Amino acid sequence: MVEKIIAGVTVNVNNEGYLENPAQWTKDIALEIAKEYNLTLTEKHFQVIDYLRKAHLNGETLTMRKVGSSGIVDIKGLYELFPGGPLKISSKIAGIPKPTSCV
Repeated sequence: MVEKIIAGVTVNVNNEGYLENPAQWTKDIALEIAKEYNLTLTEKHFQVIDYLRKAHLNGETLTMRKVGSSGIVDIKGLYELFPGGPLKISSKIAGIPKPTSCV
């Protein structure tokens, strides 16, 4: 575990940069992490992020297919919102652990 300052807040992250404690997450932290991926978060991004956070807190296993069938965005849309590893990147921005389905 490493301490990192994101958006002026000291948070604990693992060796891949995922927040250790989802309760430390804020929208400002999400915006700052998104900048690392050259993303400007829109309302649609935050709808996906909110879905991921709620699903994680409910103990659900997150997969691309599950997000794609959420009614928020299809899989193609998820790739458009979070290019280069949609579930991995969106989970990091959402302040939750990397899903086990991600390599």
